[in-house]
Amino acid sequence: MLVLALVAYPFCYAVYLSLTRKYVGMPPVFVGLENYIRLTSDGFFRRAVMNSLVFTGGSVAVKLVLGMVMALVLTTRIRWRGFWTGVLLIPWVAPTVVSALNFLWIFDYSLGVLNYLLVRVFRILPQGVGWLSEPGTAMASVISVNVWRGFPFFGISFLAGMKSVPAELYEAAAVDGATAAQRFRHVTLPGIRNIVIIVVLLSTIWTFNDFAIVYILTKGGPGGATQVLPVLTYEIAFGAQRLGEAIAVALYLLPALAFVIIVLARYMRRGRAR
Repeated sequence: MLVLALVAYPFCYAVYLSLTRKYVGMPPVFVGLENYIRLTSDGFFRRAVMNSLVFTGGSVAVKLVLGMVMALVLTTRIRWRGFWTGVLLIPWVAPTVVSALNFLWIFDYSLGVLNYLLVRVFRILPQGVGWLSEPGTAMASVISVNVWRGFPFFGISFLAGMKSVPAELYEAAAVDGATAAQRFRHVTLPGIRNIVIIVVLLSTIWTFNDFAIVYILTKGGPGGATQVLPVLTYEIAFGAQRLGEAIAVALYLLPALAFVIIVLARYMRRGRAR
């Protein structure tokens, strides 16, 4: 009951504030769905929604692939496997702010190590690139940082799932003449299917609500190229001090996220029943 109160009250109060015209230091004025209707026709909001979908989809897809590769490599008989597992976990356990600040230096146009390597050491580019200051590269840059930080979670989760798959299944598949790719498709993937769904679901929620990486690296720029919903919410709430509209931004896509969670949960239950 206490947990329900701690969750239900803030959520219900947030829904109420999203239906009001609330400014900092002023009492809320009920306006109904006015905030949501205004957001529907707001170009900045629509761009933030699209950027959030690109940022989340791109990040989760790459993390899924890299995490699977990481898990497959760590299941082989490689030397110092425990050491490499610890090294690969560093991005996940490192504080987000520290990681973002490091990449802020790496991507810097004039002093960044990335431009130094590409221009002066390997001579791949004739001149440096403003990775965080140019619209064409800013989104890819923040996605790469999110991927670097998040793919170890995928890898360790998949590795744990692969170790739980009975070895007899792989032996039977090998006896039947299955190749490594066929064993991965017909034994490994079905064995870790639920883990993949849970990890993708958690990462989608976390990535969609990621604020620190984008804000530290670009603050939503340049020109709104990386403006995602959490950053837009922050700017409306603390910049313009329009709390009611900011909460409406935060809650706008909640039904869509809830729908995805319900669909995946039903898929998992259906898979267990088979």
